[in-house]
Amino acid sequence: MGTAATSFPERNAAEVADIVLAPEAAAPEVRARRARQRRQMYIGQVASYSLGASVLLLYAYGGTVDMAVPSLFWLGGLLIIGTFTVLSEAGFGDRFEDHYLTVFQISAHMALQLLFLLAVPTIGVAFVAVLFLIFAFGTLRMTSRQAMVTWGLSTCGLGFVFLGTDLPIGMPVATRLERTASMLCFVLVIGQCAFLGLFGATLRKILYRRSIELKAAYRRIEELAELDELTGSYNRRCIMRLLDVEIEKSRQTSAPCAIALIDLDWFKRINDAHGHPVGDEVLRTFAITIFANIRPSDSFGRYGGEEFLLLLPDTSGDAAQRMLDRLRSIVADLDWHAFSPGMRVTLSAGVVTLRDLDTADTFLARADRALYSAKAQGRNCIAIS
Repeated sequence: MGTAATSFPERNAAEVADIVLAPEAAAPEVRARRARQRRQMYIGQVASYSLGASVLLLYAYGGTVDMAVPSLFWLGGLLIIGTFTVLSEAGFGDRFEDHYLTVFQISAHMALQLLFLLAVPTIGVAFVAVLFLIFAFGTLRMTSRQAMVTWGLSTCGLGFVFLGTDLPIGMPVATRLERTASMLCFVLVIGQCAFLGLFGATLRKILYRRSIELKAAYRRIEELAELDELTGSYNRRCIMRLLDVEIEKSRQTSAPCAIALIDLDWFKRINDAHGHPVGDEVLRTFAITIFANIRPSDSFGRYGGEEFLLLLPDTSGDAAQRMLDRLRSIVADLDWHAFSPGMRVTLSAGVVTLRDLDTADTFLARADRALYSAKAQGRNCIAIS
């Protein structure tokens, strides 16, 4: 019989998922998808009413109901569908959160079933069965408030029919044709309920998959938010957070912790002499070189400009100095001539180990003083404090 069932469950479910995950302010492409989905829904409704009218036609051929009943039922359904189609194409529903106008659609289809239940009570069970299908459709989109409203309306309507009248509501099965028509009523309702179930299951799967994709995207955004765009190292905010973590971990485990504040020597001269694009490539190459020569447990981040901070957990001062001197030699021995003939890039670093009363600020202040000492010694060297 007639219902508000949709068609093409997998495609529709995908579009519903897009709309659910779309921003509140519906963009033109979102509104276009909504309109397209509503059209598909109305096509499904027309097909459903056509099937229902075909079953009524069997009753009419058997003499159970008047021949006008199938036509009137079909035309009544088309009138409802046509009204909502016109509203949809005019964009009337887009101004509401529920752009399907679910409560109004359910109420209209429900009213039609109750009207024919009153007009043709001899096959009334067929129209009552369709009410379940209508509500099955509504559960896909109704809020709890809408469900209470439509439930209340259906209760009032059914209460009037069953308690306010003495109509003999039945399901004729006297002849083979009537039994066939009655069977088809239930077969069609069950089939369309299964169809709606498929739609809901597909929607749940797509929303689950989209949630996984969103989580992955969110993790990627978090990673990008922690990285320096130019060098791929941690940005200042992140490396400072990691410094606090390492300080706390060192205090809890009584393990040594060292840091190195690293500066590329005369980097401003590189920018001035060779241009900022070359300077950017130097920074990227330097960062890649450091990443390739530190331990997995170490953390490396851009502290600012051409200054970088290297966190060395479980590392004594002497070990940290040796590590930084090795890094200094590696950087100095790179073939910087590939960027520009005659180019030479070196680094200076201040290395310090954590003391009992150190905070992140005092720890960094001592590293900065050690770095200043390395520069005062002629650069391209490591100073420890």
